[in-house]
Parts: sequence; C-alpha cells; structure tokens
Amino acid sequence: MKAQVVLFDGFDPLDVIGPYETLNAGGIRTELVAVEGAREVPAGLNLLSLKATARLDLGTDLIVVPGAAALQEEETFALLSAGAATVVPALRDATALIATVCGGSLLLAIGGLIKGRNATTNHLGLHALESMGVNAIRARIVDDGDLVTAAGVTSGVDLGLYLLERLVGAQKALEVEELFAHERRGTAWRAA
Repeated sequence: MKAQVVLFDGFDPLDVIGPYETLNAGGIRTELVAVEGAREVPAGLNLLSLKATARLDLGTDLIVVPGAAALQEEETFALLSAGAATVVPALRDATALIATVCGGSLLLAIGGLIKGRNATTNHLGLHALESMGVNAIRARIVDDGDLVTAAGVTSGVDLGLYLLERLVGAQKALEVEELFAHERRGTAWRAA
C-alpha cells in the first residue's frame, strides 16, 4: 500500500507531518509529492520548506491534501485558491482514496471537486465549505466513502490513525496510537 501527501506553495506543515508520520509508522509507505514533481515546496508563513521527492501519482492508494497556513483569512483563502488551481486538475481523474486535513477540504471545494459531498474542515471554515455546496459536518473525522476529511490542524494524527484502522486494521492503529502516546479524540462521522 502506498500513500502520497501533496505539497503546494503555502501548505500548513502540521497538516502534512501528522498524517505522514502516522501512516509511515503504521507501515503504509508514504511520500511527499508535488503536482510538478520533485522540488522544495515552501510552507505558509515562511515557516519551512519540505522536499517533494516525486510527482503526484494518480495510481497510488491514498492521496492526502493538506490545508494552507497564513495569518489572515484572506491570505489563507488566496493560498488555498492557488493550491486548488494546481492540485484539483491533477486529482480530477484520481481513483485513489482522497483524505484532507483542515483546509484541504476547502481547497477541494474551491476547485469544485467535492460539491454535494459530506466533509469537515476547521470550525472557522465550515460556513465557507457549506457556501461552496458541500454538506459541512461538525466532526473530527468525516468518512464519505472515497473521501475522508479531518477538521482542524491538530486532527492530522487522528486522520492518520483513522485511515490506518480503515486500511490496515484496528490492531495496527492501536499500536501506532500507543507508540505516539496519543489518544484519538472527537467524533468520526460516517456516511450511511
């Protein structure tokens, strides 16, 4: 099994590192990628850069899309819009399970990829998500089949654990939870 976390200029580092570390610890080979291929990708707020080691591969099993990091809401939406212009066209034909952390669901909504779907985001963005035609659910994790979304920035580890349980099994998720000394929190909402 293989997972890819998609980097774009202005991404939020915690949205990336939480699921990346969790999935790797659970035995899912996870890599950082960019639509353009291998490159240094600057995070938002000039915090740091991460190296995308490969190009996004639509044949992968799982694709994780992070949100963006900025001080002002307008800046965040500008970064998400720019990310949507790059990432969403590349994802339109994806058959992989797609997961998002925090504003990653807003990025997909801006690009029109999840209209009519169930999703969550940071509590501050739920109204914006709804205004883009998404059924915004106030929950830590929302599982809508081939789309799994996580709420705020700190939910990335919980997303990784949820995905491990779903894809590998509850025992592996519990092992990683224990390894990280982390207890999952919040509600995991599933579409009927």
